[in-house]
Amino acid sequence: MCPQSSQPFTAAGAFNERTFRDLLEYNIQAGVHGFWIGGGSGESVMLDDDENLRIATAAADQGAGRVTNIMHIGAPTTRRAVTMAERAAKAGVQALCCVPPFFYEVTDEAIIEHYRAVGAATDLPLMLYNLPQSTNVEITPALARRIRDAVPTLAGLKHSGPVVEHVREFADLDLACFIGNSYLMLPGLTIGACGCVDGPLAVVPELWVAIWNAWQAGDLAGATEAQRRATEVGQAMMEFGFIEALKAAITERLGIDCGDPRLPMLPLEPEQRAAMIGRMRNLGVMDEEQRAAS
Repeated sequence: MCPQSSQPFTAAGAFNERTFRDLLEYNIQAGVHGFWIGGGSGESVMLDDDENLRIATAAADQGAGRVTNIMHIGAPTTRRAVTMAERAAKAGVQALCCVPPFFYEVTDEAIIEHYRAVGAATDLPLMLYNLPQSTNVEITPALARRIRDAVPTLAGLKHSGPVVEHVREFADLDLACFIGNSYLMLPGLTIGACGCVDGPLAVVPELWVAIWNAWQAGDLAGATEAQRRATEVGQAMMEFGFIEALKAAITERLGIDCGDPRLPMLPLEPEQRAAMIGRMRNLGVMDEEQRAAS
């Protein structure tokens, strides 16, 4: 189970390493197994390469020997993705993940060559990042098979595509498949997912850890109830946005100030923030004792 880490920013808009480490530590203590660093909720495509290197270095140091850090190095150009892969590997992360090239439409052959180059850049396991709603590229099981055959370091993927049934097909290709929708963590596990990666996990990791623990113990009823509660809380946040909602929820629930999203994304309006916090409080995951404990 790997939360997608949000990137905290200072009031001046700079990466806040101390707060980032605090957020990772809270999640580690809650029982997560690793982090998907710099993914969609981590705003990596909004950051420059030096900032992404600082993030990789901080994550590798904070979680050393305790969790697995999978660093996103996706970029529109192969050259930049390769450079980011090399730098992340030197920073000490345990694995890499990469969206397919985006903005310009390219052929499947070009996508395969992109991943071949990225995979050859380091000895680290490489994970595909299937995020078609952002990249306009759908990594189907057929394309994943071709990439697997061309990239010896390919180990798996995060599947955030629309066809949940593809989880089983990816697993049948001997690819470790993380379900990318936290509302579908338990259904994903039942059809072959190895875990879940999503933004809401970082805010209330305890709820999704409970799903995993119940599933591992063979307690399907307990896992089902844990999934119901986790989904309820996740929906209470995501009704108000995505990155802006995650940052506000982390700040208010954990007392770890994530700051505002990086422009052009905007923070929640005060009334939206208050409404979201009110809903989370009504669900029992937002109170003063929680903030004091953090």
